[in-house]
Amino acid sequence: MYLTQPLHRALQQYPDRIATVHGDRERDFATHTDRVARLAAGLRSLGVAAGDRVAMYALNSDRYLEHLMAVPWADAVLAPVNTRWTEPEVALALNDCDARVLIVDDAFAGSVTALLDSCPGIRQVVYAGEGTTPEGCTDYEELIAASAPAPDARRERDALAALFYTGGTTGAPKGVMLSHTNLLTSALGCLASGFLATPGGCFLHTAPMFHLGDLAHWVMQSVAGNTQVTLPGFDPPALLAALPAHGVTDLFLVPTMLRLLLDHPDFDPGALAGLRRLVYAASPMPKELLDRVARLLPHVELVQAYGMTELSPAATLLGPAEHRGPHRYSAGRAAAHAEVRVVTPDGEEAPPGQVGEINCRGGHVMRGYWGRPEQSAEAVRGGWMRTGDAGFLDPEGYLYVVDRIKDMIITGGENVWSAEVEDALHEHSSVASCAVIGVPDDRYGERVHAVVVPAPGPLPTAAELDGHLRGRLAGYKVPRGYDFLGELPLSGTGKVLKRELRDRYLTPAPPAHPVAGP
Repeated sequence: MYLTQPLHRALQQYPDRIATVHGDRERDFATHTDRVARLAAGLRSLGVAAGDRVAMYALNSDRYLEHLMAVPWADAVLAPVNTRWTEPEVALALNDCDARVLIVDDAFAGSVTALLDSCPGIRQVVYAGEGTTPEGCTDYEELIAASAPAPDARRERDALAALFYTGGTTGAPKGVMLSHTNLLTSALGCLASGFLATPGGCFLHTAPMFHLGDLAHWVMQSVAGNTQVTLPGFDPPALLAALPAHGVTDLFLVPTMLRLLLDHPDFDPGALAGLRRLVYAASPMPKELLDRVARLLPHVELVQAYGMTELSPAATLLGPAEHRGPHRYSAGRAAAHAEVRVVTPDGEEAPPGQVGEINCRGGHVMRGYWGRPEQSAEAVRGGWMRTGDAGFLDPEGYLYVVDRIKDMIITGGENVWSAEVEDALHEHSSVASCAVIGVPDDRYGERVHAVVVPAPGPLPTAAELDGHLRGRLAGYKVPRGYDFLGELPLSGTGKVLKRELRDRYLTPAPPAHPVAGP
């Protein structure tokens, strides 16, 4: 099994089918495969050797899709770069994985000089933009044109396929090592469910492709032989225009993007009339948002995937029919390729209904963290990946994710799961989005604090939110203070950076909005 295998099948069975679309550019599988083989040869001519890391620092495009195939075709390793990082953060990752070639587009060509100064291991920079090639860079199209197609290295099985750097929401990012088997095990296991790709369909990439949440769909859609359309990034008007224009059948969005789409003044459910499937994942889905999506888009099949980068990335799935039943707020059941269990702090398997740490096992579990053997051994024990997520299984095997263990708040000896408080806050009509964190408190150790982004209209008051929550939550779970911001700090994948929020409250202080103690 290897990532380039679907191209050989496509070339044999449907060479004239449209493979990629970006703006006005459409390329069939025959052309796509030829360009991939030529780009692979071009990379080899630049000195890329077996196992070398090739980094891509760019927005979504058809060239991004080409490089995803060309790098393993050249017997090298993919190293996608988080486009939300600062230059020092990018340099840290490039130096950590010792990237040898860097591909950039117009959005990041201006960073080349600084990155070359701070990343001595980079030998070549390839410019994959639409304008004039910067001095010192190799032009992407000229590289393809000047190269004869190379034979596929067929880098397979347990060979390293890609390094995905974690978003850094809890500290310094780590390079997650995923093999070809890891990625294809997850993809094939998800496809076996029967509702992760429309046969003969069209998938739209609007979430960032450097993140495995979206890139996993590239793997699945490639295996399915479907057309893949790219938008540079998430932009509601562009997304609404692209869906009917390209006959998009399948779409992946993180919950933050879904909320922004539904709240956008240009939102028109009619633009999604041809959409068959909407997959959501990568961060918690508020219950009120899920209900809203189901109400506004009753014809669209909803699919939830739970997992993490270290799981390539999927572990559980919740299918369309289950979204209409009593388990619609769960994370689904173990996918065909995965084992899922919940364990207690002493390592014993928890009985149904008891909260513990979610563990996963299977051929999709990562090889480890790049250059971090001790952290790898800590994360994977006896083949079981320790997710760091708290949750429980019900008697039918449905997984309910409670929160990140690190986000649990201990106030006055009581445990508070931030996700539960956030769900309750989201039910208030004046709350567009929110994040709940624990902040230092001299009396209780930690206190519950809410950071709220108000919805358009009158600004909610702390007293109003208190009144809303007190009928829904125990008193000790109600926030002791509220801040109102225009937006929350987000990672490139739409996850709230709670670490940044907590950093603002490192010094214990009296509550901003005092209420009764726990």
